[in-house]
Amino acid sequence: MIATSAVVLGVDLGKTACRVRLETYGDVTERRGDGFPGLHALSGPDAAVAAIASVLDGFDSTRLQELSVIGIGAAGADAAPDAAYATASMVRERWAADVVIGSDVLTAHLGALDGAAGTILIAGTGAVAYRIGDDETRSRVDGWGPWLGDEGSGRWIGQAGLSAVVRATDGRGAATALAEDARSEFGGPGDLARAIGADAESPRRLAAFAPSVLNAAGNGDAVARRIVDEAIRHLVDSAAAVATEGEEVALLGGLVEHSGFRSDLAASLAARGLTPRSPAGSALDGATALADHRAPLHERYAIRV
Repeated sequence: MIATSAVVLGVDLGKTACRVRLETYGDVTERRGDGFPGLHALSGPDAAVAAIASVLDGFDSTRLQELSVIGIGAAGADAAPDAAYATASMVRERWAADVVIGSDVLTAHLGALDGAAGTILIAGTGAVAYRIGDDETRSRVDGWGPWLGDEGSGRWIGQAGLSAVVRATDGRGAATALAEDARSEFGGPGDLARAIGADAESPRRLAAFAPSVLNAAGNGDAVARRIVDEAIRHLVDSAAAVATEGEEVALLGGLVEHSGFRSDLAASLAARGLTPRSPAGSALDGATALADHRAPLHERYAIRV
């Protein structure tokens, strides 16, 4: 998706990373920086603007002065619309451009399905199934965050893996190869508890352990295999709750970049009568299309200032 406006900035602002794409008269530049806690968090708008600014510091200021419109997909925008509006207003004032903001799930859907109706399943640090129909109505399952939901997500898998390690340490659970990975990453059990408990970004820290669980499952560790199988059940349940039978489901997120996990997830979706597919584009494509007024199905769920 190439913008038709002269100078467009697309922003995919999630909890793990902030990705931006600057399109200037056909020239496209992308950069990446750290994410932010989400718009629903304390001082969410300030943190959002700071995350965007830290990435834009790497661009030529002359190019930024020519910006005509900025499209943002931000974590927490649906849950905190007032914060989303405040963020858009702050961005507009700082970079002197029109701004449109929606949730990062909205822009991911827009990019993945190239603006069409349908269903996506995101399995990253968090997890959510999201559908927009031809009539513009939307359905969303999970995405409730690390304390209430995101079942089957990278955070969920990482946390389950580390919980299995401490249960094995206590003698309450079966031995697992995950213990060695946990020691390498955190030290002993006491160090593990302190590291997770004291980290304000604990969901991301937990999600970072998910690859160890996926790899251990692939290598035959029974404890890790049970965790991964349960994660897949959660994700398939979420997708089946919003998608119609026989419908395609676009798979997104860091977990599906793991070939073994993607293969198992795809097989489980197919067994439930759903057809897994690769996304047509990215959340940055979606943010750019939203900015450029090329998203009629998604427009009603965005805020323009």
